Amino acid sequence: MRLVPVRFRSAFALTLAFVVGIVAFGWPFLTKPGSALDTSHSGDAPMIFVLILPLLAAVVLAELTAGGVDAKAVAMLGMLSAVGGALRTLGPGTAGLEPSFAVIILGGRVFGRGFGFVLGAVTLFTGALITGGVGPWLPFQMIAAGWVGFFAGCLPPAHGRAEVLGLTGYSVVVGLAYGMVMNLWFWPFASYGPEVSFVAGDAFGANVSRYLVFYVTTSLPWDLGRAVLSGLVVLLAGSTLLRALRRASRRAAFDATAAFE
Repeated sequence: MRLVPVRFRSAFALTLAFVVGIVAFGWPFLTKPGSALDTSHSGDAPMIFVLILPLLAAVVLAELTAGGVDAKAVAMLGMLSAVGGALRTLGPGTAGLEPSFAVIILGGRVFGRGFGFVLGAVTLFTGALITGGVGPWLPFQMIAAGWVGFFAGCLPPAHGRAEVLGLTGYSVVVGLAYGMVMNLWFWPFASYGPEVSFVAGDAFGANVSRYLVFYVTTSLPWDLGRAVLSGLVVLLAGSTLLRALRRASRRAAFDATAAFE
């Protein structure tokens, strides 16, 4: 099932969303020495938020107008986003625990990479509204979580135990990768000492080396909680949840063509 197929118009919107995300996270690394950097992303975060929301809507609307999705698909997206957002109340600010990542990963796996990208972004947006976690970090969280769902839909075909084990490994990897990417929204703007701080205009390799030291000494223990919890949820409940999602998609007949006799 691919509730949000990646057709031309939705692919174009997804490409723009990826470009916005890469630029949002990466522009500080292109600055020259002596450039005045915003210390909190308070200047560009609202602009990124304003850009990413219409692009998410464009992915869905592109398929609605092309007949690729219908009201049932949008309802499924809303339901899974609400479930994932509600799960964020179980672990906000607690050792990096993110049970909602299992919903994003399994949803992207079953319903496709376009659906997964929108699901990841909307889930983080919903969770932020529920938990009061709205701030300049939110658009970056939405983009990173969208990537988590997108690449879950890009995994190669597999069945049975092999599929669950593959998704478990993916959950662990993206649990760490999400934190590694998310650190980039604030790390270039802060000063933690000469060994772990970003230096504008310095060699790329030198900045990467300093960032890895920063990540291992500060963020890695936090991200391990997310990675382990996501992996355990998928390992223990993944098979059941995959069957439930696929059964729901079959019963809803998302891809059935209406015929009048």
